Amino acid sequence: MRTLGIITVLLFLVSCRDEAPQFVNNNVRGGALGTSYSITYLSPESRSFEHEIDSVFNVINQSLSTYIPNSDISKINTGDSTVVIDHMFREVFLLSKQVYESTDGYFDPTVGTLVNAWGFGPGKQIRLDSTKVDSLLKYVGFNKVAITEEGTIKKLDPNIYFDFNAIAKGYAIDRLAAMLSAKGIDNYLVEVGGEIVAKGENRIKGKKWVVGVDDPQATEDRKLKVLLNLKDRALASSGNYRKFRIDSLTGKKYVHTIDPKTGYTKNSKVLAATVISKTCATSDAYATAFMAMNLSTSKKLLEKNKELEAYIIYLDGNDNTHEFMTNGFRDLLVN
Repeated sequence: MRTLGIITVLLFLVSCRDEAPQFVNNNVRGGALGTSYSITYLSPESRSFEHEIDSVFNVINQSLSTYIPNSDISKINTGDSTVVIDHMFREVFLLSKQVYESTDGYFDPTVGTLVNAWGFGPGKQIRLDSTKVDSLLKYVGFNKVAITEEGTIKKLDPNIYFDFNAIAKGYAIDRLAAMLSAKGIDNYLVEVGGEIVAKGENRIKGKKWVVGVDDPQATEDRKLKVLLNLKDRALASSGNYRKFRIDSLTGKKYVHTIDPKTGYTKNSKVLAATVISKTCATSDAYATAFMAMNLSTSKKLLEKNKELEAYIIYLDGNDNTHEFMTNGFRDLLVN
């Protein structure tokens, strides 16, 4: 009986061991790039990548942050033409050029002078009128900048000011994802400021990663508009429902989306745009562009570019709320 009891206990222990989860849920949270981040990755054992995560954020900031005075982009913005850009700056520059061309200039990181002037950047805010806006527009245009053979940046006007904030966060998420993949992690969810890269699945729960899109019309508590199953894709959203400022003198609301064509902040009928693609930098850039573009123009672009899936919330002429989503986006909805 004692032998039988021991065998029974051993069988029970083996059975429990077989049924135990094969993955450990590792989670790292913190603050970076002016926002918060949450990174979940599954591995057979507990693994810490906090040092590597911090390193990714640090090198991104040193290359692309306009809020760090001695970063590469800050030096270039203040007129240093001797800075040899690193591979991160080059990749962001080239992708920005691609999106700039495909959106007919609605995505333009040289809009930085206007971003500062309207009070949404690290530079000096000024009181703008039509004359001042027109004078600043001559410093806008991604066709006015280039990478030289020596790896430096050439600007047709020294006052051109780069602002990659509409793509740099997405790019940072892509770099974090690449780091985790290089470490042999096949299942992870990287989220920084609401933008996401999902790889593999949530193997502990046995299903795909589930992510949400915010409701831009939620005035008090944060609410989700839709839920999505996301696997091996990246998602980014842009909207004016959180990023705006109220003029202390006039009480007028100014949103952070700036139309590179006109130089003015864009109080358009588009409330929010969410884009899914292969990389978060791409999703980030197009989501920003769709906030500045007319809805009909965005739809035409999405018909041509089959690598993008999008969800756009907008108002009609009577301020009634409507939604547009591509078929591929709709296929990812959680029922």
